Amino acid sequence: MEGQLAAFLPATRQWFQQRYGQPTRAQSLGWPAIQRGDNTLILAPTGSGKTLTAFLWGVDRLLSEGRGARDDEDIASPSATRQPGGRRRHSPLATRLLYISPLKALNNDIERNLRVPLAGIRKVAREMGEELPEISVAVRSGDTPSRDRQAMLRKPPQILITTPESLYILLTSPAGREIFRTVGTVIVDEIHTLAGSKRGVHLALSLERLQQLAEQPIQRIGLSATIRP
Repeated sequence: MEGQLAAFLPATRQWFQQRYGQPTRAQSLGWPAIQRGDNTLILAPTGSGKTLTAFLWGVDRLLSEGRGARDDEDIASPSATRQPGGRRRHSPLATRLLYISPLKALNNDIERNLRVPLAGIRKVAREMGEELPEISVAVRSGDTPSRDRQAMLRKPPQILITTPESLYILLTSPAGREIFRTVGTVIVDEIHTLAGSKRGVHLALSLERLQQLAEQPIQRIGLSATIRP
């Protein structure tokens, strides 16, 4: 187990071990590929922890980036900065992780797989004598109030939760497109409900548009129930 969790921050590793003990099969097989930056598809039954598999590494990296940025004057502002060799490094205050689900009932999954880990890891870190940064999260769906949509554009969240349809709307908006330039990871959940449908084709096109906007290659992580073939 230590080998499977070794790449995580100590607080993340300890939180996971306290809460779950051993990684599931989906986590054991999924984390090495995700940590390498590979595009990854995880097919596993409900309850196998595949959503947490995708989220935990992204959360861990954001916490690590935010911690490192505290003493780094080069990324003190939300804009990207040039690094040696022409590469761009973005502030952790920009939108870095995008989670897309075709289901409208996002809140339960987000509470269990995102907000609980974020709060838990920061609590463990404090107990270890370290203060990790806050990570901002926003949900954009058809039910999101107009004031919240505008606030999200003014101050983009580090993690954005949305649906395929809301992603398309954001991609057609000049202000919305700007927040996607810093995205480095996209998680697409419930792929089995999209595959082979017009909705899935539409999302596939949106993902290509997203990559065109982004200023770096985007890692894609897909989550699906077990299906055949």
